[in-house]
Amino acid sequence: MVLGVFCVGCSDAKSAARESAPPIKPPAAAEGPSAAAPGADAASGERRTILFLGTSLTAGLGLDPDSAYPQQLQRKIDARSLPYQVVNAGVSGETSAGLMRRLEWVLQGRADVIMVETGANDGLRGLPVASTKVAIGDILTRIKRERPNATVVLAQMEAPPNLGREYTSAFHKMFADLAREHGVVLLPFFLNGVAGFPEFNQADGVHPNNEGERMVTENVWRVLQPLLMPRPAADMPVAPRASN
Repeated sequence: MVLGVFCVGCSDAKSAARESAPPIKPPAAAEGPSAAAPGADAASGERRTILFLGTSLTAGLGLDPDSAYPQQLQRKIDARSLPYQVVNAGVSGETSAGLMRRLEWVLQGRADVIMVETGANDGLRGLPVASTKVAIGDILTRIKRERPNATVVLAQMEAPPNLGREYTSAFHKMFADLAREHGVVLLPFFLNGVAGFPEFNQADGVHPNNEGERMVTENVWRVLQPLLMPRPAADMPVAPRASN
């Protein structure tokens, strides 16, 4: 697929302003049916949390708040009575270094599944792949240290092709290497089938429109759903029988 030159977020000036200060309030769980108790954890009466860390692609720039893919995923989760609530912690214009700077703060809340969508703005700015890899690696290391029991998903991102074949190839390879090195789940490029297709994007040619966002939701759901489903009894460890 040929991807167009894109900006995942706002202008550099606005991005810098956003990265210089933490969000003004904690990330909130998605509103809607998840506020009720369907699918609540029987043991604790609480729902587990899926934390989405990302850029404007996660924040849902240009869409109604309940149309961003994390909120659409919440509706899929609720329809299946799975005991999870979604927290959308996307920040427009953020680089991987920016995410690292707010990570301590954003991990203060509960997080049982964490999806990391970052790096696209690094690629947009042509930042060295090596430095981006270090930043994302630091993010994954910090998450593993702070939330050792969480399931972590790393979203594959791509660099714009105008940066040259060598750069885009190294950028693409970086995510598989990071997933392998840190033992996390790799989500294939979640804009697959959307990026580069005007009919699925807003006027900026970058951010998905409503139809494109539905496709993004399905791309993410294919990987996320198996991680949320209860394990079959056959997969559960069986306690040894006591000898007579």
